[in-house]
Amino acid sequence: MSHLKSIAVREFNAHDKVSFPFTLEIIQSLHEMRFTAPVTFFVGENGSGKSTVLEAIACAVESITVGSESVRTDKTLDPVRKLAQYFRLAWTKRTRKGFFLRAEDFFGYAKSMRMTREELEQDLGNVDHEYEGRSKYAADLARMPYKNELAAIQNRYSKDLDNYSHGESFLTLFQSRFVPDGLYLLDEPEAALSPNRQLTFISAVKGMVEENAQFIIATHSPIILAYPNATILQFHAGQIQQVQYDQLEHVILTKDFLNNPGSFLRYL
Repeated sequence: MSHLKSIAVREFNAHDKVSFPFTLEIIQSLHEMRFTAPVTFFVGENGSGKSTVLEAIACAVESITVGSESVRTDKTLDPVRKLAQYFRLAWTKRTRKGFFLRAEDFFGYAKSMRMTREELEQDLGNVDHEYEGRSKYAADLARMPYKNELAAIQNRYSKDLDNYSHGESFLTLFQSRFVPDGLYLLDEPEAALSPNRQLTFISAVKGMVEENAQFIIATHSPIILAYPNATILQFHAGQIQQVQYDQLEHVILTKDFLNNPGSFLRYL
C-alpha cells in the first residue's frame, strides 16, 4: 500500500534559494513526486541528490529514526529540514509507523545497544553489592527494572547486535523494528549486506509489503533494484525520471562487467 501518495513542492523564497540544498539542480527542478507502488527506489550517482531528497522526506513526515537523533534535532539534517518545510504531502492513509534508517546510523545503533546492555549488567552487579546482607525480596525488587530492560533487549534481538555479522545484525534490526502499516525510508541498505543477504532483504521487504508497508529506498544495488513491480526514479542531469530496470546504467554496467571483466580491468 502507498500510504504517502505524493509530494508537491512550493515555490522557494529568495533567501533560501542561495543556500544548500536549494542550490542543487535536482532540487531546483523538483516540483512534484508521486508514489504509485508500495516500493519506490531512488537511484543515481553519488552527489545526484537522492539522499538529500530522502532525508527531506523523512523530516517532512516526521519519521522515527534508528540509530541517530530525532529528525527534529539531528544537526546533520538542518539544511534538509528547511527544504522539508516546502513539501506539501498527500496521503492515501496517514501513518506515523515505520522509520528512517541511514547506512551510517546503523553501525552507531549497534554500538549504542551493546553499551546499553553492558551498563545494565554493571548496574545489576552494583545492586548485588549494595544489597548484600539485606533481604532477598528487597534485592529482587531493586534488580527488577534492570532485568526487565535486559529481557526486552534479549526478546527483540536474541543477542547483542555486535555479536552478529554486519549483514545479520542489519537484517535483525530491520525485521525486529518492523510493524505493519508503516512507511520505511532506507538510505543505501546494501552497505551492510552481501549479495546473498541482499536477496534475503528483498524477500523480507516482500513480506512486509504484504502487511501494508510502504518503502522508499535510495540504493546503488542492482540486486535490490530488481524487486518486482517497484517504481524506479532515476536522479540524473538535474532531473528525476521514472525508468525501467533494464535501462539503468547501474544494471547495464554490472551486466557488461560480469560478462567480460577483462575488458574493463585491462585499463587499470
